[in-house]
Amino acid sequence: MQYTAAYQSSVGDVLLAADETGLTGLWFEGEKFYALSLDPEHEERETPIFAITRRWLDIYFSGHEPDFMPPVHMIGSEFRRCVWELLLQIPYGTTVTYGDLARQVARRRGLRRMSAQAVGGAVGHNEISIIVPCHRVVGTNGSLTGYAGGVDKKRRLLELEGVDMEKFFVPARGTAL
Repeated sequence: MQYTAAYQSSVGDVLLAADETGLTGLWFEGEKFYALSLDPEHEERETPIFAITRRWLDIYFSGHEPDFMPPVHMIGSEFRRCVWELLLQIPYGTTVTYGDLARQVARRRGLRRMSAQAVGGAVGHNEISIIVPCHRVVGTNGSLTGYAGGVDKKRRLLELEGVDMEKFFVPARGTAL
């Protein structure tokens, strides 16, 4: 059974979802894949997981790096979970490129190479935004593209983390604008 709760952030309203294991979803209202994996039989209810998640988010949105991790339950294919686990390793206040992630996935899976586009698809389908920090992934050329919550939110999250934004730009055309 999945449960839901709301959270109001400085970047927009958020829907939280969890099961007995951990957080299963954190979506900005109106984002591209909003509540895609949410069980139709879910129930709105407060849980200890939501209390921990709200505390984490309060610290994060105050401009500080939380020193703990809420329990997460990443549900997806083996490939997507591999990519999402790599997202968890991106340090607060830093960025990596889709190509960097593709090379890491290839090494983990014993492959010569991996498509950055395939990795981008997995990043884009991350159900637990912010906490599993897909906003820290950027294009090789400095493009801020590919964030299901929208590039404006991606920019604001990176600024909140103190990332130097001078080397990044918003593409005229691209994904998730």
